[in-house]
Amino acid sequence: MDYLLEILEFLGTFAFAISGIRHAAAKKFDWFGGFICGIAVAIGGGTLRDLLLGVTPFWMTRPIYILCTILAQAFLIIFQKYIKRLDNAWLFFDTLGLALFTIAGMQKTLDMGHPFWLAIIMGTMTGAAGGVIRDVLLNNVPVIFQKEIYAIASILGGCLYWLLLSLHIDAAYSATATFFFIVIIRFLAVRYHISLPQLHLHEEE
Repeated sequence: MDYLLEILEFLGTFAFAISGIRHAAAKKFDWFGGFICGIAVAIGGGTLRDLLLGVTPFWMTRPIYILCTILAQAFLIIFQKYIKRLDNAWLFFDTLGLALFTIAGMQKTLDMGHPFWLAIIMGTMTGAAGGVIRDVLLNNVPVIFQKEIYAIASILGGCLYWLLLSLHIDAAYSATATFFFIVIIRFLAVRYHISLPQLHLHEEE
């Protein structure tokens, strides 16, 4: 389980870092600005989760996560000509990060003996909070506050993960099913413009 958690956090860090750096590039940031944006997305949600759980933030225990962000930036710089052709590449990597970090956040919380409802909250925070930090740095309205299905996909995925584990299904299979479940929800929501109703308050005259 520890090995699975490390893989999820590493892959999630790489995917989120690419997403953050791509957004920074769209804002014409320099290389250092891109790295700061990438690392903020990659470790932001997990750092907030670990602080609330009272443990040392995951990226402070080993430098691999910072190195992973550097690798993500190098990957984008080297293959930028190919990445630019993929208009929705940021959506792809952002969705991967959301799914991977949701599972990692939930599993870490469950491993510490916390109840499932808190694990779902922490999983959602791990997956979505980094994107909020990214959007604040880029002076954009955070995605989770818009009508896009984003955090909801994380919450639904968390519920599925808990259900599968409750049925005593192997953690690796549960994680795989949850990963694809979140990715499918996110892609379908974007493809078919599925969203929650906008909040409208009518003032009394």
